[in-house]
Amino acid sequence: MANYLYVRGIRQVDHTVFGVDSGQKNYRDPLSGRPMPYSSGQQVKRSLLDYLSDELGEQRAPITFNYEISKKGNKASIGQKEPWNPCNPSFADQLIGGWMRAKKGQGAIKRRSALSISAMRPLHPSLANLENDESGTFDRSDNPSQHKIQVRDEKGELLSEEEITKLLNEENRSLPLRNWLKMGPRANGIFVYDIAIDLDRIFKISTNQYDPELTSDRIEELKEAGWKEDGDYLLVPPARQKEIISALATAIVNWRITSNQSRTFSPQGNLAIAISKNANKIVNAIRADLDNASEQHKYKAHAVIDNSIQEVDVFVSLSAQGYIPNIAGTATALDDAEAKLKSILEGVIIS
Repeated sequence: MANYLYVRGIRQVDHTVFGVDSGQKNYRDPLSGRPMPYSSGQQVKRSLLDYLSDELGEQRAPITFNYEISKKGNKASIGQKEPWNPCNPSFADQLIGGWMRAKKGQGAIKRRSALSISAMRPLHPSLANLENDESGTFDRSDNPSQHKIQVRDEKGELLSEEEITKLLNEENRSLPLRNWLKMGPRANGIFVYDIAIDLDRIFKISTNQYDPELTSDRIEELKEAGWKEDGDYLLVPPARQKEIISALATAIVNWRITSNQSRTFSPQGNLAIAISKNANKIVNAIRADLDNASEQHKYKAHAVIDNSIQEVDVFVSLSAQGYIPNIAGTATALDDAEAKLKSILEGVIIS
């Protein structure tokens, strides 16, 4: 039987953007038909592994980014190819996050991550919102002598002050020291995420060369570094296991989305964290219940944190009391959750 530990977290998200490259990611909820904001599991994983590496005081594993030049006639173009992982579990983010590398002419080397991570998505469609686009300004009109305006013609030549004045008079307009900005949609509401930890695999690396996780050279390198061989596996040294467990427990509780900009910052604080070895029960501990509302609002719900579910440990922060009725939080809830995670993970240390 698979030996998994499940963690569910619920967070309050305020007026933020999870991704800034192409705006806030969203999907259409089939229940309400509304677009719902979310942060992908890959983004959550990236943020968690960033926190893990920072907590350990280590750099993340070096990645090789590959480009290939192709020519058509006299014209050359540069295309981006698959990046290469070092496939080296000496790096904590590789050990926990897994890897995949495929080189031309060689078989693939891959290790499935010991963590399975969901998207961070609304707990219920009525408890989150994709806010409408908003406008903003980049404004320096309060001190016009400190800043300047340049106007260029169609040839790229700068106009003189006399030419600019003439143009403004002819066009009957002004040139403000202000740019209007389109800020894009933002996420707001109560969000939930899930993490499954494979306790049997987290500190074991397969040495099977028919479906390899490691090259033969890497296996020998790790043995020389003190990794112990156990049947078809290499075991992470016990001291390193303890070091990673402490940092991983902290990262699971405290990670933040690290790709949003200063103008979109939200603390994204954990309202509660549930920990269990039963996936079915943990989803009952943090859930949404439908309200007994009118037909017009039949899908309206409220968040529920239920600490009466057997085999589930629930840790409720003080901030939860502002969003979830009939719940009592504690100031040490997240520290207690971290301690519980450490205790469970230390139980799987392999010596």
